[in-house]
Parts: sequence; C-alpha cells; structure tokens
Amino acid sequence: MTYLSTKTYGHEIGLSTTFRQWRALSHCRLLHGYSLSFRFEFEADSLDDKNWVVDFGGLKELKAILEDTFDHKTVVAADDPELEWFHEAARRGVADIVVLPAVGCEKFAEHVYGIASKWLLTERLAPRCRLASVEVKEHGANSAIYRGTSRAAGQRDL
Repeated sequence: MTYLSTKTYGHEIGLSTTFRQWRALSHCRLLHGYSLSFRFEFEADSLDDKNWVVDFGGLKELKAILEDTFDHKTVVAADDPELEWFHEAARRGVADIVVLPAVGCEKFAEHVYGIASKWLLTERLAPRCRLASVEVKEHGANSAIYRGTSRAAGQRDL
C-alpha cells in the first residue's frame, strides 16, 4: 500500500515570476509573467511515527527555496542569446535574475523536483518518503507535471 500526501503553494502566495521562451515563434518569446503555483505529491509505503507521509509544518524550508527562485524574479535560460542583457539589468538594479538551464512550466517542475528530492534526503525523510511529482501552474488553464523515473526499491532518480 502506498500513501500519498500533497502540498500546494497556490497562486495567492505571490510567486510572481517573469520569463520568456526565447525559442518560441509566438508571443511567448517576449517577457511575460505569472504568479506560479506549485503542487507537490509525496508518497510513502509506510507512515512516520506520527502517521504522516510528510510533516506539512516542516516544509517551510522548501517554500523558502521556491521564494528564492521564483518570487519577484526574472528567470532566464542559461542559453538565452540575450543573457548578457539580463545580467546588465540585474547590475542596474532593474531585475533580480535567476539563471536556470531552461525555462517554462515543464522545466520549472523538473528543476523543483530535483531540489525537493535532494531536500528530502537532507532532512532524512527519504528514502521512506519520496517525491512522486511536482506540478507547476501558470494559471488555471496551463500546467505541467514532472514525475521522477522509478528505480529499484521505489527510489527516484535525483
């Protein structure tokens, strides 16, 4: 039997992020932003001594990581041809940039999945508790989900 617990940091907490998909042929190539929402799905085959998959109150550090990466940030792909322009905007105090390998809901979900999975290990919640998926929503109509690849004994790739 597998237990599932979810934690959502909704649009209302204000993780206001600006980014662009520079490869897009549509208007998505331009800077635009959303108050992103994140939904974590945790799983465990056994509960802890409090009968929980994960202690929701213990996720404050995970929320802080989201804030450091996405709250009032301009997220830029490492291969964006205008990367220097974004660095100049940061030097001038116009933008607080975060450079990630790639941008977009799918890549944000993958990035956060990796961070959260490592955080579970650091907090010694893993391997009992695993991260099943991360969903990132731009708004009510658009979202992307990243699930880790299953390995032997129910472990996840990090």
